[in-house]
Amino acid sequence: MLIPKLSEFTIRRNASAKSFQRGEAYYEADAVLYLTQRGNVIQAEVDGNEPHPYEVGLSFNSGGLTSVKCSCPYDGEGWCKHIVATMLVCMRQPQMIEERPTLEQLLNRLDHQQTQRLIQQLIVEYPRLIEAVDRHVTWITYTPVKHDNVKPLRQYNLDSKPFAQRVRQILRDAVRAWEDGYDEDPITEEILNLVQGAVDLCEQGDGRNAIAILAAITSSCVDNWDDVADYGADNYEILPQLNAAWCEAILTAELTPVEKVDLQVNLETWQDEWDADFGLASEALRQGWHYPLLLQVLEGDIPDMGVWEDDIPDYADDLALIRLKILERQERYQEYLYLAAAEGQTEQYLTMLGRLGRVDEAIIAAQAQMNTMEEAFALGKTLKEQNSLLEALEIAQIGLDLPGNCQYDLAIWTTDLALELNNQPVALSAMIAAFQIQPSLVSYEKIAELAGEEWAVVKPDLLQILRTSGGWGTEAAKVDIFLQEGLIEDAIAIVNEMSSYHADLIYRVMDVAIAQKPDWVIANARHRAELIMEAGKAEYYNTAVQWLKKVRTAYLEAGRKADWDSYKAKLIQEHGRKRKLMGLIKEQGLD
Repeated sequence: MLIPKLSEFTIRRNASAKSFQRGEAYYEADAVLYLTQRGNVIQAEVDGNEPHPYEVGLSFNSGGLTSVKCSCPYDGEGWCKHIVATMLVCMRQPQMIEERPTLEQLLNRLDHQQTQRLIQQLIVEYPRLIEAVDRHVTWITYTPVKHDNVKPLRQYNLDSKPFAQRVRQILRDAVRAWEDGYDEDPITEEILNLVQGAVDLCEQGDGRNAIAILAAITSSCVDNWDDVADYGADNYEILPQLNAAWCEAILTAELTPVEKVDLQVNLETWQDEWDADFGLASEALRQGWHYPLLLQVLEGDIPDMGVWEDDIPDYADDLALIRLKILERQERYQEYLYLAAAEGQTEQYLTMLGRLGRVDEAIIAAQAQMNTMEEAFALGKTLKEQNSLLEALEIAQIGLDLPGNCQYDLAIWTTDLALELNNQPVALSAMIAAFQIQPSLVSYEKIAELAGEEWAVVKPDLLQILRTSGGWGTEAAKVDIFLQEGLIEDAIAIVNEMSSYHADLIYRVMDVAIAQKPDWVIANARHRAELIMEAGKAEYYNTAVQWLKKVRTAYLEAGRKADWDSYKAKLIQEHGRKRKLMGLIKEQGLD
């Protein structure tokens, strides 16, 4: 099965020009070793720079890709080269994908006894799997209790011990990993996966058992953190999500006054012992849902400072968003709107109006309150889901003129919606806005297609954007376009002062420029080669020789063989004692 809506345009749109170029090289080198599909998940192994292949995972549904992951350490913008290579195989060679049964299909082949034997055998092979089985059996056999009357906090029916045990094991495993030379953080993701279990309980309306799990996780972290602190472990990434989970659990549960006091004491103790900040959770515990100013807001009487009497704390937005999440879960939509308006949560206010089908109200409110393109983007997508396509396009167009950090994504989305509505002028305008942020040859060609007879007017403006914009990571896209248009001098201007780290891109310009600008190729390549040779670092001599090959080609293409011979003689005179360098020059046929 092909991934819906997968195209080269989609790949280029989600990857930097450099990642796409390298991913295509990986594709052409057959670096994608193995692809399997199980249902709506494709997994691949891609050969890379490490001894073991990188693992790529793609998930999709009928609407297209839903998630993309790679095990490589890439931290740049967009998809890495391994993902790009995998996508290209999926698109160009789908016959390489081996279809395999899903886990559900595999388990359906087994009866009860066979399933038991399978799990037992897996635990023999992977002993620590028993801990995960313990936790999941706890989840599966757990039945939420509906509390008609408030009961003491300690009366919960989910065993939280496996969660505390799992925290201890995570920290012990981290120590072993660091002692074995592992550099990455093996703690944060594992702990946060446990925290998510408590959040899932909150989603079911069971805040009491969520609190039990969070208490087990937090106390186990506090009690065992010294084991990892000596190795430089910190809790900076764990605490914000843990604090938010505590806040949601507290606001979901019904707690007695005594339970609130006990919990506040615990939070303060954990704060002191773990150098933590549970201010958000403590405020939720203090205010609850019966705080007078909050009750006033939920009834539609909104004070100037919302639910706050004095200074508004840094966590005010976080608290408001968690409250809104709970109100939505409880289908208290009008109270949701009151609180969103009072706390300045414009995006949530507008999108809720849209989801409730109150489109006209949403449009009027947006015109008065919308301040960022992120708010416009969220409302536009909501209106589209409500099938209010014209209104969604109107909001998107307004959003493109607002401040924000999602202009490229909003512009591409607006382009697609405008084309769906056969509004070519708006599609063209939006595509140009996307090009200004992230130029690419694919976008350039798409604009040419949309412009039609107006291309002669639009094209100079795009080229001027390329010449004047200084966006990092756009060099390859600029070179692609300038070379396609035959603008060699513009392409040279892009790469002239670039580091030799970008050798592949510089080579491309040199290969085209040799016929028209051989003197530039000679001067630039000579300079780069000489810097390496004069430094005398033998490990880089091969790179120097590659630059010398460009020098030789440019001399010969210009009919200046005598000049090359003279330069070569000078090199031998100056560097003849560098045996590795001379050997490489001979090996490459430059002697």
